[in-house]
This record gives sequence, C-alpha cells and structure tokens, in this order.
Amino acid sequence: MILLIRHGQTASNRDGLLVGRIDPPLTELGESQAQRLGARLQGSNPAFILSSPLSRARQTSDAIAASTGLTVEIEDRLVEMNYGEWDGTPIADVPIEVWRQWRSDPEFKPPGGESLHDVSRRVGSLMGELLLSDDLVIVVSHVSPIKAALTWALGAPDQMVWRMFIDVASISSIGMRQGAPCMLGFNETAHLS
Repeated sequence: MILLIRHGQTASNRDGLLVGRIDPPLTELGESQAQRLGARLQGSNPAFILSSPLSRARQTSDAIAASTGLTVEIEDRLVEMNYGEWDGTPIADVPIEVWRQWRSDPEFKPPGGESLHDVSRRVGSLMGELLLSDDLVIVVSHVSPIKAALTWALGAPDQMVWRMFIDVASISSIGMRQGAPCMLGFNETAHLS
C-alpha cells in the first residue's frame, strides 16, 4: 500500500498562488501539520519514505521520518508540476480562456512548463514500481502528483484531477485489489483536528 501525503501549508498555497518548482518553506501552521502527520503515522511500520526534493515536502517527510525512525529517500518523479512562467502567479490571474483550455486538454503546457499528461506519466511509472511490493510505503509530494497517482489507480483520464481536491497535510492511499490498483483512501485530515 502507498500512503500519499501532501506537504504542510506554505504561504504560497495559503495565498492562492500556483506553486510548482519555486521552493517556499512551510509556514508555522505547516510545520505543526507535519508534526501531526508524524504522530498519526507513528507505529505504521512503513518499509521506507519517499519524498519530492522540494523543501516543503522535505520538511514534511523529515517530521514523519523522526516519528517512524526511518530516513527519507528523495525521488525526483514526485516533484510538483512545472508551471513554467506561471510559477508563483496567483491562480486568479490566469486568464479564464487559458484556464478552460488547461482543464480540457491534458497536453496543454503553461509557457516553459509541463503538461498534466507529463506529470501523469512520471508519477504513474513510479506508482507501478511501488505497488510491485506488498510493503507499506509513505510518499510525500504535492497536489498534482498526488492527484495523478489517484487518477492512475482509478484508471481514469488525466482530466479527472480537476475533480479532486487535496488538502495540505492530507493522507490518501492506493493499493492492489484483485490484481489491479485501486484507491483505498482519499484526502483524510482527521489527524489535523
């Protein structure tokens, strides 16, 4: 089984910015959320922890590692979508026509960025590798790769990501049932209460 964990809050996602490869740290609340994730996962006995190389994911995965006694392995395929020239832009500033095109065409790329299909390919390849084992794996990543992993598990088209909402510091999970990947849990946040 794979636990898909979104990093804790940053000022950029709190403020409604597209946050891809820019690398803001967690806010004080984000650090608290990471600690709560660690407490929630203590005793879960994962085989290993994989993290995006970006600092917001690293800070979150380090808190989980401290509670599980494991070290974090960096996995580049877990990095957030490359928003190119839009990285750091308020979502509200993306023109509505462009937003509609982005939501309807999984091959659409922001200027200098990558497409949703690009993210789905790299994340899907990793999920397929991880589910070859029966081990519990903790994956700490970002909203787009987590949505891509869930879409992959459901066998749904890439555009399905636009119909999902993933909270910061949430836990979703995928596993194998009857020889096929499936979604086991979605956007769990009870540990934050």
